[in-house]
Amino acid sequence: MEDGRTSAPRVVDCDLLIVGGGFAGCGAAFEARYWGRGLSIVVVEKAAIERSGAVAQGLSAINCYMGLRWHENRPEDFVRYVRNDLMGLSREDLVFDIARHVDSSVHLFEEWGLPIFTDPTTGRFVREGRWQVMIHGESYKPIVAEAARAAATAVDEGVVVTHLLKDREHPNRVAGAVGFSVRDGSYRVYRARAVIVAAGGASHLYRPRSSGEGWGRTWYPPWATGSAYGLLIPAGAEMTQMENRLVVTRFKDGYGPVGAWFLYLKAIATNGAGDSFEASQLAGLRDRVGAYADAKPLPTCLRNDLLLREVRAGRGPILMHTERVLDSPEKERVGWGAFLNMTVGQVVAWASQGTDPRTGPVELVLSEPYVLGSHAVCAGAWASGPGDVGPGEYAWGYNRMTSVEGLFGAGDTIGGSAHKFSSGSFTEGRLAAKGAVRYLLDHPGRPTVAPDEVEAWRRTIFAPLDRASEGRARVTDGSVVPDLLAPDQGLLRLEKIMDEYAGGVGADYTTNADLLDRGLAHLTLLREDLSATGATDLRELGRVWELDHRVWTAEAVVRHTRYREETRWPGYYYRSDFPRVDDARWRCFVNSVYDAHEGNWRLFTRPYVPLTEP
Repeated sequence: MEDGRTSAPRVVDCDLLIVGGGFAGCGAAFEARYWGRGLSIVVVEKAAIERSGAVAQGLSAINCYMGLRWHENRPEDFVRYVRNDLMGLSREDLVFDIARHVDSSVHLFEEWGLPIFTDPTTGRFVREGRWQVMIHGESYKPIVAEAARAAATAVDEGVVVTHLLKDREHPNRVAGAVGFSVRDGSYRVYRARAVIVAAGGASHLYRPRSSGEGWGRTWYPPWATGSAYGLLIPAGAEMTQMENRLVVTRFKDGYGPVGAWFLYLKAIATNGAGDSFEASQLAGLRDRVGAYADAKPLPTCLRNDLLLREVRAGRGPILMHTERVLDSPEKERVGWGAFLNMTVGQVVAWASQGTDPRTGPVELVLSEPYVLGSHAVCAGAWASGPGDVGPGEYAWGYNRMTSVEGLFGAGDTIGGSAHKFSSGSFTEGRLAAKGAVRYLLDHPGRPTVAPDEVEAWRRTIFAPLDRASEGRARVTDGSVVPDLLAPDQGLLRLEKIMDEYAGGVGADYTTNADLLDRGLAHLTLLREDLSATGATDLRELGRVWELDHRVWTAEAVVRHTRYREETRWPGYYYRSDFPRVDDARWRCFVNSVYDAHEGNWRLFTRPYVPLTEP
């Protein structure tokens, strides 16, 4: 065990640094080796890549597959689908780029050993829905991680990356990253010619529905701590759609997935009286959101909106009639498999409550909000798109490069391109890697890392350990130190702020300018108090910096939500002072840049440019 405060830093020099070993990071490592045979490629992951990221436990379906070999869909079809689901607002060049390449990624997964359901008569993959294919996915992540591990020069696991380094001579160029090992305590310095951030989105920004002994039970994994944004924002990267948070419909108390039940098994949902409610609410929905109410399929946020309004009207609970579709052993295997592949806890919750989906309906509920860029929403960095698709203002540099030179992103990190899921995130990692290798070939020089900056970050990173050590003499009760903030205390405080002021479950997903301004004031005080965080060991030190990344993410969410004066995504959140969709003013992207030297934020809009006809 080392003491990173005093021992010599472990310095790694590489050509390409990949931060995060989830699907996007694995895709980046695999593709970077293909195009950069002689490059030094290092993957840094805070856990172990075989079971890290959002797909750590497994999946029951791949949710992004075109089926081009069977002429099932075209990339243009997927662009229209994503546009409609995002209420008319997406970076269609980025979406198209993923759609035209994603099938090749899925075929790689199959080649590597992933079992995909196949129709024995046609040879086609078995569909769960239009874009989804069914898989036996309990080993999905280990299969993909094996390819990434073989491609990378090195995979450093158990390392928390806390900050990005900038070039001393060119302040808007990335030069690497710093962090520490939670296993041996060493201070890690990565000096790189290019960096791909493929870290995760953010859970636990908002107070979860589960509390007490179930506090860590969330839909998106609790280890998704907003590092995709907490690394980029203080480095000055331009961000987009950070207000576009996600609320998912899931089985109550266990966050079990509903996709296989709705799409494959064709289960229906009703209110507590057994009545279908979507059709009866359609007229009111048209009045609030216009033509978006007639989009096929109905946008995800609007389905949430109808469910929420039914509950507000006192006609809950919302019930999925699982008992009506489990009429064969094969369907039972599919139904249970959806949980055993990815959410075993749902089965445990039902068993503890005496719930049997074979004999009666099961409750559905809306989750707390999450911030991510790879699911049905698209918060993240504003990135350059492919040069052959889209308008010039969308393609100013290398594909998937952010506004910081040499800094690329993929998966949750990149904004504007929703519905990537696992296969799309892997594909975007490949696209980012191809762009990064091209950048490296065009820029053979190595950025300059200032030794004093490296030393300053060391003091900052390990300061919570010193503060906790010094504070032991001031313990008043148990482990309470009046002038220190424990990371769990800080997280509870953050969740309370976001829940009450930024449209969480406790506020019925509703906020307004006055609430957001007050929430921002509370976040400012919390940011100041982060300088008094204490950590008693390396595990807590990791929690301190995860909290830091979450607070950066939360502030961006609040600022973007305050700036957009409309309710663009009802069912995800509501602006009570601007309750309608306003295409005339706000069918555009809300973007921001944080200036670390001045300590201020600049918010502005970027135009939406359609790529295909409606």
